[in-house]
Amino acid sequence: MTPEPPAPSTASPDAAGAAVPTLPSVTGLELQADRVIPKRRVWSWALWDWATQPFNSVILTFVFTALYLTSGAFLDPAVAALPEDDPVREQAIADLASGLGWAITISGVLIALLAPVLGQRADAAGRRKLWLAGATLALIITMFALFFVRADPTFFVLGVALIAAGTVFSEIAGVNYNAMLVQVATPKRVGKVSGLGWGLGYIGGIIALVLVVVATTFDWWGMPTDDGLAYRVIAVGCGIWALLFAWPIFVFVPEAPPAPRGEKVGFFRGYVVLARDIRALWRSARPTFWFLLASAVYRDGLAGVFAFGAVIAAVAFHFTSDEVLIFGIAANLLAGVSTIVAGRFDDRFGARMVILVALGGLVVSGLTVFFLHDGGKTVFWIFGLVLCLFVGPAQAASRSFLARVTPAGRESEIFGLYATTGRAASFLSPLLWASFIAIMGATYWGVLGIVLVLVAGFVMMLFVKVPRD
Repeated sequence: MTPEPPAPSTASPDAAGAAVPTLPSVTGLELQADRVIPKRRVWSWALWDWATQPFNSVILTFVFTALYLTSGAFLDPAVAALPEDDPVREQAIADLASGLGWAITISGVLIALLAPVLGQRADAAGRRKLWLAGATLALIITMFALFFVRADPTFFVLGVALIAAGTVFSEIAGVNYNAMLVQVATPKRVGKVSGLGWGLGYIGGIIALVLVVVATTFDWWGMPTDDGLAYRVIAVGCGIWALLFAWPIFVFVPEAPPAPRGEKVGFFRGYVVLARDIRALWRSARPTFWFLLASAVYRDGLAGVFAFGAVIAAVAFHFTSDEVLIFGIAANLLAGVSTIVAGRFDDRFGARMVILVALGGLVVSGLTVFFLHDGGKTVFWIFGLVLCLFVGPAQAASRSFLARVTPAGRESEIFGLYATTGRAASFLSPLLWASFIAIMGATYWGVLGIVLVLVAGFVMMLFVKVPRD
């Protein structure tokens, strides 16, 4: 039986007499309830996570930023020559980490401004795949451009600017990718499908990191590695990886139809429509509204874990380059397995419960790393890996929760708001990270800043009501 199309949005007057649209009650997942989703479509969708994960795991987290961009390669030669435990050198490295944090903060502001309106336009025109393709291509070009970031202090600004730009493109692409979840899942399997995507992403990150370890083990087969060439080639390799594996989603997953209301407005007028739609969320989809606020905070804490986790390992716990890579492989393996498993718990016990358990685990693990930092590498090996067990499940369950409460035809816009609310609060982790380090003068204090954000998100999530089953 073919599901009924979503009811068109209607308008009702607010207190001031202005018309406020009432969102359709049916969700995109409910329209899929009686349909059989081909496995090829599901795997093609999930493979995009696999294709783009190396930007997060290799470039943003474990290799390019942690081992290269925040290393002695970008210090004044006189400072770089000082012993690693010299206070002057440690402060200079901390300044690089802080600079990276400010760049990511700026990217968060751009995402907050652009994501919901671009998502709104994609919904109205029925062009999610087009926007996904454009943002994915821009991300790939950014990874290729990192090849030109040479090991010299004068190239540091270029490096953090490209990292920030890649973060923007990755998030804009993710808005439309997440919105397409309702095209490849049913209400009973949305947690499993969302977990599959995140899990494949982590496993893709493992393989990419293993390739880096193999190349390092064989000394890059005689290739010169001075001037940061090895890291620059790694960035190009991540771009090639994305090109090789991102294409199935554009071939096998159909485009979504235009939104039922089909309202097409100019870019700047879109912000007026956005404000009206937020009011509509408050009136007729309040669980979605409150979840957007709560997830904005805790997802910024998750972003902080990704952005600064390897920096903490390398700078605060003095991991060698090889140790950072091995840790990254182990972390992605644990995260991938736990995320796929958690998808089953999501469908069984609900996404809210998975999110709360994951956030609780993250807070306990993060506090343990902070208070036991004098224990050295062993502390981070144990509790850093325990922390990684909870990151993926929180992300995947957040995506499935929002898919369950999003009105049909509004997925890109709502996931754009999801990105915006997350990035509107995205200054929290980088700000607290940079501020704690600047005030206390030691990188490990940044851990406490990230944990505080996670605690705030956990408390807010306690007040989010679960929508009807």
